Amino acid sequence: MLKDKNMQLSIYSLLYDKIPNNHMLRKINNAVDFSFINEHLKDSYCKYYGRPAKEPELMVKLLLLQKFYNLSDQRVIEDASLNLAFMYFLDINPDEEMPHPSLLAKFRVHKLEDGTLDEFLTEVVKQCVEKGIVKGTGVSVDTTHTEANTFKATPERVMKQLAKKIFKTIKEETGEVPESINQDIPEYKEIEDHKEAKETMKSFLEETISQVEEQVEVEKNPKVNEVLEMAKEIISDPKFIEQKGVRSIVDQEARVSHKSKTQTFFGYKTEYAITTEDFIITAVRVNNGAYVDGTQFDELIELTKKSGISIKEVFGDRAYFKKPILDKIKELDATAYIPVNPMAYRVDEELFSYNKDSDEWFCAQGNRTEGKKYKKDKRGRESYKYYFEKEKCRTCPFREECIKGTTVRRVLEVGINTPELYEYSQKQKTEEFRENYKKRACQEWKNGEMKNFHGLDRAKGYGLKSMSKQAKLTALAVNLKRIGNILPS
Repeated sequence: MLKDKNMQLSIYSLLYDKIPNNHMLRKINNAVDFSFINEHLKDSYCKYYGRPAKEPELMVKLLLLQKFYNLSDQRVIEDASLNLAFMYFLDINPDEEMPHPSLLAKFRVHKLEDGTLDEFLTEVVKQCVEKGIVKGTGVSVDTTHTEANTFKATPERVMKQLAKKIFKTIKEETGEVPESINQDIPEYKEIEDHKEAKETMKSFLEETISQVEEQVEVEKNPKVNEVLEMAKEIISDPKFIEQKGVRSIVDQEARVSHKSKTQTFFGYKTEYAITTEDFIITAVRVNNGAYVDGTQFDELIELTKKSGISIKEVFGDRAYFKKPILDKIKELDATAYIPVNPMAYRVDEELFSYNKDSDEWFCAQGNRTEGKKYKKDKRGRESYKYYFEKEKCRTCPFREECIKGTTVRRVLEVGINTPELYEYSQKQKTEEFRENYKKRACQEWKNGEMKNFHGLDRAKGYGLKSMSKQAKLTALAVNLKRIGNILPS
């Protein structure tokens, strides 16, 4: 049951006069109306029955203070019981009791949903836009990495842990493991050949699953059935043996991916949009480490628009140089500041140039194409073949270097989107592009701020759902921090 908010001030509230007017938390609380939180979460509480619950607004603010100062559940409750500025931000009387830290954990797990945090983030940004605190029209999109709250194990070790978990679950639920089931787990570390070690462990685990299904009444033991299904799902994934799937049974949703060509990480990716002038995060999406940057670009843009931001410029790194993303930016009537990705656009511009009006390519010797043909290969890849003029190719002094074999003329094959992408490649050479692209730097230090000061460098829990809540609460906290800095003292 959600109790009515107590608006009666105690005599101790006079202590709040000691908080300076330029204190960060005082400025934030005076600028942002958090009453929307209770309204958003009222349906998650019983209206008439049960013990009175702590207000959702209080609990969310405690979680924001936790991210703001990178505190544990226990520590944020302790500090909120002593710190006047915390109490003022929480909008409570100084003599009120704080909730138990366990309630904070329960609230975070059971009451906060992914979509709810999206709405909170949007609402705060929307209020700032309406009040003129946020005025920018440029938006940058990028991802940042977060390490999982566990280590990555080899497939052999994962399978050993699964076997142990199966035996332990059987013993807990049925009392004992049948003697006929082989519990001697192979010592995979003694096997020098890595491939052989994986196959040995996989064969043992498959045999174990088969024996358990035959000798244990799985239908009557749901916990045993659950762990068996989990094991079968993990080892049936072809990516698992190739070390691209599950690497921990503690956190089965974390994945290994690359920060660079030589550096890997095990965990999650947080992709977010941020305004380039005010440095306010407008939207957040969290995925496992194998996520391909830009896949959820449309969602980030739509959430940004929902917050009231008028998007005129969109910034991104080379990973965002994709036709669908460029089309979305064009649809917004915004300017794209995204460097050309050589994987999406493979043309040597020292040798060839393109005229979009006549749909012709020109070589460095002045020859031009006189026709083109559409091509689609067996894999479904589409391209155009452009044919240069035969006579000019015949008399060209660089013919032997340019044309191989007995081919009469040069044929330039380009991706189906290359002619359109050529225009973007030319824009990025301008001084205007280079100057404006510097605005994207805000994303880099925002990544550092969230990781170094607000705990986003490492996951606090396990799984995608937990990581998503952590990232979105962190985004809300750094937004409030930025709002406090924007507001005049």
